[in-house]
Amino acid sequence: MLNEFKAFIARGNVMDLAVGVIIGGAFGGIVKSLVDDLIMPIVGAIFGGFDFSNYFLPLSSAVNAPSLAAARAQGAVFAYGSFLTVLINFLILAWIIFLMVKGVNILRAQVERQEKAAPEELPPPPADVQLLTEIRDLLAKRPTA
Repeated sequence: MLNEFKAFIARGNVMDLAVGVIIGGAFGGIVKSLVDDLIMPIVGAIFGGFDFSNYFLPLSSAVNAPSLAAARAQGAVFAYGSFLTVLINFLILAWIIFLMVKGVNILRAQVERQEKAAPEELPPPPADVQLLTEIRDLLAKRPTA
């Protein structure tokens, strides 16, 4: 059973999937930092605040805290700023993945066009056909009497 597991893990598809998950996790961190550290402060500045993720609506009269973390400790809140941050994060990640897939599809289409455009080389005729062709050519060159 251990050998079967080793064979399963060593297959290309499983290794490709593992690498993809690891790179995807790291890439998700990059996109999260892009959104949290670069995009959301600009959006927050446009809308009048620098910490967009702290925008929330209290759903209880007991909530009067200025920050989202403290407000959540006091009671129920509608954390739309945090949701918008995650939504923008997702949209940027989806857009980048779309562009990557589109690029790969363009490259595949170019390779397919090149393969179709290249003339197919005919295999050489069998030896007996070559011999008969040579005999025919020699007979055609002989003077007729």
